[in-house]
Amino acid sequence: MSPSMQDASFGTMERKGEYVNGVSGINDHSDFDPSAPPPFRIADIRAAIPKHCWVKNPWRSMSYVFRDVGVVFALGPAAVYLNSWFFWPLYWLAQGTMFWAIFVLGHDCGHGSFSDDPILNNVVGHILHSSILVPYHGWRISHRTHHQNQGNVEKDESWVPLPENIYKNLDISTRFLRFTLPFPLFAFPLYLWYRSPGKEGSHFNPYSNLFTPQERKLAMTSTACWTVMVILLAYLSFARGPAQMFKLYGVPYSEWSHLRGGLTTVDRDYGLFNNIHHDIGTHVIHHLFPQIPHYHLVEATKAAKAVIGKYYREPKKSGPIPFHLIKTLVTSLRQDHYVSNTGDIVFYQTDPQLFQLLSPGKSG
Repeated sequence: MSPSMQDASFGTMERKGEYVNGVSGINDHSDFDPSAPPPFRIADIRAAIPKHCWVKNPWRSMSYVFRDVGVVFALGPAAVYLNSWFFWPLYWLAQGTMFWAIFVLGHDCGHGSFSDDPILNNVVGHILHSSILVPYHGWRISHRTHHQNQGNVEKDESWVPLPENIYKNLDISTRFLRFTLPFPLFAFPLYLWYRSPGKEGSHFNPYSNLFTPQERKLAMTSTACWTVMVILLAYLSFARGPAQMFKLYGVPYSEWSHLRGGLTTVDRDYGLFNNIHHDIGTHVIHHLFPQIPHYHLVEATKAAKAVIGKYYREPKKSGPIPFHLIKTLVTSLRQDHYVSNTGDIVFYQTDPQLFQLLSPGKSG
């Protein structure tokens, strides 16, 4: 099988005839074939981006770290002091949002877009990612594989659609959980431990086939840092009580994992969350040029659109809260189940029997 599935947004699977991501569709351009090679090169896009967008300022990067960590440490004591069931849900949403912001900064460290100093990147990355139970090097290395093989069914590491043969070998309960809300939104921790269906290994195991022999010590270091964080959380649970730690850390952790699960590799407008999440919605240019710092991505995207043209999918404008993405996510889960085992360019297909089999009187 030739596994290429790169499309006009540089990496998001589609159903033939329309986009699945709530943005402008193929039908807007009757003569537009998104599977055809684009009439421009990546060098043309690079040349259109202002030179200062490539400059990494470690002081500016660290200012975002201090901002986000400061908010996290302010929210915790506020929640304990108020200790109100009116305030706790607000705290969970706010803290889960900040956990995601911290993940994005650690993600920038992994790409090297945080600074030009590898030591600074790795130290800050370990602190940030370990604090939210992500093995820094393990995830960094697998994410690098994702960027290098975006849109490749066999080699891509994350957001990989299931080939038909793997999909049909899953039991019906696994299929149901994979495509029914809210279960897919909490899949990120499982992915770190077990990867995706059809792939072996773990982000925590230095001898996993995710890593080369030269990378095993890096994976060991990150797993050790992750373990220290787990021990710290266990100690705090003993000292302050498991119920208190569940409210302070467990629920926000679940919330940020939920946010992580809902994102895709096209540009998105997240409303008021754009700035909080360091403009991670500008994902097309990030995937093409992951070395660009997050604080230059909006400007770089505007410059690149002049070259990309109709190959760029303009995201739907959001209100303060991006409720419109819920419909997009539900539609995708209902219709995008697997891709063909053969073909140079493959499209998502729907299993019409998936939810019928689980209806009353039709299971088994």
